[in-house]
Amino acid sequence: MKRISIFGATGSIGQSTIDLIKRDQGSYNVVALTGGANIAQLAQDARDLSADIAITAYDDRLPELRDALSGTGIEAAAGQAALIEAAARPADWIMSAIVGAAGLAPGFEALKHGTCLALANKESLVTAGPLLLAEAAKHNARILPVDSEHSAVFQGLVGEQISEVERVIITASGGPFRTWSTEQLKGATLAQACKHPSWDMGQRITIDSASMFNKALEIIETKEYFGLSPDQIEVIVHPGSYIHALVGFKDGALMAHMGAPDMRHAIGYALHWPERRDLPVERLDLAKLGSLQFEAPDEFRFPALRLARDVMQTGGLAGAVFNAAKETALDLFIAGRIGFTDMAELVEQVLAQMSLDLSHQDVQISLDMVYEADAEARARVLSLQARA
Repeated sequence: MKRISIFGATGSIGQSTIDLIKRDQGSYNVVALTGGANIAQLAQDARDLSADIAITAYDDRLPELRDALSGTGIEAAAGQAALIEAAARPADWIMSAIVGAAGLAPGFEALKHGTCLALANKESLVTAGPLLLAEAAKHNARILPVDSEHSAVFQGLVGEQISEVERVIITASGGPFRTWSTEQLKGATLAQACKHPSWDMGQRITIDSASMFNKALEIIETKEYFGLSPDQIEVIVHPGSYIHALVGFKDGALMAHMGAPDMRHAIGYALHWPERRDLPVERLDLAKLGSLQFEAPDEFRFPALRLARDVMQTGGLAGAVFNAAKETALDLFIAGRIGFTDMAELVEQVLAQMSLDLSHQDVQISLDMVYEADAEARARVLSLQARA
């Protein structure tokens, strides 16, 4: 049986992973499930999958988790140390679906033990891509991409040489505000930002999609994972979300990966890799689709894309600062303390403030430096907002 753990089990990616596991439960031994504040869901999944241990990120929710698992024989734990310990438990495959920079440390720990890491936590590559890839190589571990776009690129490269790739095009749905003017965007509400036209995702990633910050992170992730130069990476707006990415080769050919907008495709590919197995996803009817729509992205209305290119050009700790500032600005928007367009403005200001310290071209970046840059960026966002 394949030993697996799911980090971020109660989120949308985690729940889709669990859906696939339950359909073939006899093939898996579930080692660990981790979640946040949704203790009822975490406990129910742990019982359903007979997990060895369930961990909540919040120490104060541990008594509730213990009560929910009473009499099951399933261990209960809480906090960052417990997450790291769970990542060190022997497993063949770990889903890394914790949202944000919080997913970085458990992913690193899993790689130290040679585990196959299915990476849905894009922030790990954005903040510390070279470090993460080096850790995987050091311990003969494998990282499999789970973002739909990067899974599509990964699949498009099967049997191909990266040296023959001319460009990679990742698609963006455009989110709920694709046709909105700059003035309209200034007044966008939280409820409006949480209504994605194509994908069913969690709150934070849905808002990131609306602001195009999600796509900005994916541009950086593409560079880090596939070792491409920034000018090889393009974004095209594709509202239908049927094409997830295209790989362009030096002979002019384009290979597109198509499928219904369902994350179980990318998850299932990583779960069963290197095999392909039946998945419970919609089969596209091309005649019914009729046509595919594409648009150039507008980096004036959605400056996150432009900022991502600045980050790739700067290198060093710029990715850590960019992500931390974005996460903090997103928290402020969710809390109703800033407007929708204020998020990009705050991120740009923090990048400008810290620009002299970011590149470290002649310095070996360490994980401690990443965490320090992360903390500094978060503090600066809060300081800027407080003075506004």
